[in-house]
Amino acid sequence: MSRRTDLHPDVEAMLTALEAGFPDVTEHDPRVLREIIVSRRAPLTRQPDMAIARDLTIDGPGGDLALRVYVPHRDSDGNGSSTGGLPAIVFAHGGGFVFCDLDSHDEFCRSMAAEVGAVVVAVDYRLAPEHRAPAAMEDVYRALCWTAENIAGFGGDSHRIALAGDSAGGNLAATTSLAARDRNGPKVCAQVLLYPVIDDDFDTASYRDYGVGYYNTTKAMRWYWEQYAPDGRRSASVIPTNADTLAGLPPAVVATAELDPPRSAGEEYARLLEAAGVPVAAHRFDGLFHGFLTFPQLSLTPPAREKVWQMIRDVLTASATDDDGRSAP
Repeated sequence: MSRRTDLHPDVEAMLTALEAGFPDVTEHDPRVLREIIVSRRAPLTRQPDMAIARDLTIDGPGGDLALRVYVPHRDSDGNGSSTGGLPAIVFAHGGGFVFCDLDSHDEFCRSMAAEVGAVVVAVDYRLAPEHRAPAAMEDVYRALCWTAENIAGFGGDSHRIALAGDSAGGNLAATTSLAARDRNGPKVCAQVLLYPVIDDDFDTASYRDYGVGYYNTTKAMRWYWEQYAPDGRRSASVIPTNADTLAGLPPAVVATAELDPPRSAGEEYARLLEAAGVPVAAHRFDGLFHGFLTFPQLSLTPPAREKVWQMIRDVLTASATDDDGRSAP
């Protein structure tokens, strides 16, 4: 399959580099794959600087669960007053449910905390295939519960907690939102789904158009699903569109990438949420590919990030009035 010829030169160059350098995930044992990916990762920069960036361990459904809490520096303009609690974002990283970790998304979480003005709680959830569905979702749900109980100690507002994730993490943010609703768990003020992996339908328009040649492939996506949920995907804890209803879910930010095979499903999920009465802010980033938000060196990523940060700021601002009509700090 030939690639489109109208792509931005920087996107074309990045896709060429990724196609040449990223391993074919289907040809490796998952444990070896993780080692390969970590070996090719650039050293952590620990930037942007945080007021607090703390690793901690909590009791999870499968044992110890690692979290990393990011608290941005605060000022009177961007990050609220010195006394008011910041909104919190529980973040699930992407990586096909199989790889990536707290370090792979460290820069992204720091940037989100700084630019949105939020305390970010990143979750080092259990990975497949050692831990199959819905283990990862249960870990994110546990992190949500921990955040509701403890975030005030980090200057966060326990009444304004969003769930967010990119790629497979977008799936986990969506399914955890459903779990929180159905279990009468902590109130989630927003769900932020960044090029989310919503379902396992490989015959959508975006899979047909972009399943080969654009870094993330149909072949890889099939493999990821087989690692995470080989024994059935009928549960809403695995595929959110299996829920009996989407009504009553938190407002959603849904950002998709035009050149991404799972794009159609993400956009359809946004439409389904809206049809169920859920407020939705959706945006397609034309000419961009799966995972682009975690490539800050790409020239088109900083302005795209600013769009995403603004969408998140907007949904968090809209949540700042509680049920009693009191404006949150």
